Amino acid sequence: MTFDLVAHDPQTKARAGVVHTAHGAIETPIFMPVGTAGTVKAVQQRDLTHDVQAQIILGNTYHLYLRPGLDVLRAAGGLHKFNGWDRPILTDSGGYQVYSLSGTRKIKEEGVKFRSHIDGSSHLFSPEGVMDIQRTIGADIIMAFDECTPWPCEYDYASRSLDMTHRWLKRCIQRFDSTEGHYGYAQTLFPIVQGSTFKDLRVKSAEFVAEQGREGNAIGGLSVGEPAEQMYEMTELVCDILPKDKPRYLMGVGTPANILENIALGVDMFDCVMPTRNARNGMLFTTQGIINITNKKWQLDFEPIDATLGGYVSTFYSRSYVRHLFQSQEMLGPQIASIHNLSFYLWLVKQAREQIVAGTFREWKEKMVKQVMTRL
Repeated sequence: MTFDLVAHDPQTKARAGVVHTAHGAIETPIFMPVGTAGTVKAVQQRDLTHDVQAQIILGNTYHLYLRPGLDVLRAAGGLHKFNGWDRPILTDSGGYQVYSLSGTRKIKEEGVKFRSHIDGSSHLFSPEGVMDIQRTIGADIIMAFDECTPWPCEYDYASRSLDMTHRWLKRCIQRFDSTEGHYGYAQTLFPIVQGSTFKDLRVKSAEFVAEQGREGNAIGGLSVGEPAEQMYEMTELVCDILPKDKPRYLMGVGTPANILENIALGVDMFDCVMPTRNARNGMLFTTQGIINITNKKWQLDFEPIDATLGGYVSTFYSRSYVRHLFQSQEMLGPQIASIHNLSFYLWLVKQAREQIVAGTFREWKEKMVKQVMTRL
């Protein structure tokens, strides 16, 4: 994997680049739709390609390991062949999912023992095992195994957790560098910066991660409940330390405003379940603001969901009709909403890229943050 920087915004730390992978190029800044179990919920690959115009999607090690399982993925020739997605894929290591299973897991130096949420069976995730699993899944970009600390947490706990995450990272790197992929193309390992919201721990982690010299780096442990201001503070602190010639991936973020503000701080890659999760509950992000499509005010609104956005779904279906689908509990409603919201997120980062290249990002960002977060 290589990364080419194309442009810098003169008034912020925002930058535009291109990530080159075995399955194609990714123009940054980029938003990556989350396909936890090998599928972006309610969205076909055709829609992801043509309407959403996604350049890369995510899978999750924990979920894919449990179902369909490694035997199926290996027999299929990897996740790309299994789900029919021929563009880049990134897999999370499962660290966050294990973190969320706090009642059924035990964290030790060896790794994490946990019980499956599906059938209660017992499993162990070690740094070496997670590397092997992600080799079998076959994603272009794979993540190191880490512990995601909760917020808030005590300093001592965050410090001990960080030290273990760093030890795990060294084990991940050793295993990754001593093995090869199964499907004839290169994979890339991203380390993850942790440290909760403690400045000294974040600095320590960012410096340690930078020293590893990998092709890209991730920022984890944010967007877990902390105030947005703390997220931005930690992100800026870390971005100022991580190498400028490597892509920076802020994990699990976030709202449209979060994405724009973090682009301004130097982040290149984002993912979040928000656009699809909120879509299934009737919240639509548009170029003019946020719509709760279940509200009665849209009952007689026969305008397109978002004529400015473009794309088939956003311009073909009316707000009135989509509201009707939700009121009738028709599956098509969440499908339309999911495709639309993802299209909006990809539109937003594409616009951000164009503004960075033009040198007008800061003024545009200040206006857009207010506009897209307005409740309509």
